[in-house]
Amino acid sequence: MKKTAIIIPSRYASTRLHAKPLIEVEGKPIIQWVYEKASAAKQADEVIVATDHEEIYNCVKSFGGLVEMTRADHKCGSDRIAEVAQRHPEMEYIVNLQGDEPMITPESIDSVITALKTKENADIATLLRVIEDENELNNPNLVKCVIDNNNFALYFSRSKIPYERNLNEAVFYGHIGLYGYRREALFKMTSLPQTMLEKAESLEQLRALQSGMKIITSVVNFKPIGIDTKEDVEEFKKAVSSQTNH
Repeated sequence: MKKTAIIIPSRYASTRLHAKPLIEVEGKPIIQWVYEKASAAKQADEVIVATDHEEIYNCVKSFGGLVEMTRADHKCGSDRIAEVAQRHPEMEYIVNLQGDEPMITPESIDSVITALKTKENADIATLLRVIEDENELNNPNLVKCVIDNNNFALYFSRSKIPYERNLNEAVFYGHIGLYGYRREALFKMTSLPQTMLEKAESLEQLRALQSGMKIITSVVNFKPIGIDTKEDVEEFKKAVSSQTNH
């Protein structure tokens, strides 16, 4: 039985915000917000948190979620999810959902899974959104992407791409860091050495592109709030309270 799994890598020791998966908003830890969004995705068979810390493990258990312990020495989230997928030969499609994306929508998770299943030559699927704000275009923390006529990624960069030699000719896409992998693509990706482009831009997806793997993209119309700082937590609290008051 081939299964589709959403795996949420969740680290305790974040450099910018200590123990962030356990920070509570409206009485729920952030990791639970993410887990519940993932569980609402229609295309997935199961949701598992992959963590290296006992407190996160116990927290997920306490709200009835599935969770597995992983090694503490993984360099990135995809290495952590690969460890879990290795234990589950039935997992054919694997979604890497960041544990700090509580505003992710179940529909956008489904669109990643659908793209992966329907595009037979795609190794990886991910999401983009149209950028309309000039400040975002020039912000290196928002990764940009250019795509071909079939929606496959050509390149990702922290720079503004494409370069506008002629104004008003380009559409600019921002990357949303949600990935779906075919099983063999996940293991290939995590076994490849880091590439020059990946090291230069500090973008893991460039390892896949530079190694000839194909990344299909879907354009969605939501703007995620990733939780990296205390300010992000406050912004998320505001977003939640405005939703509950409507």
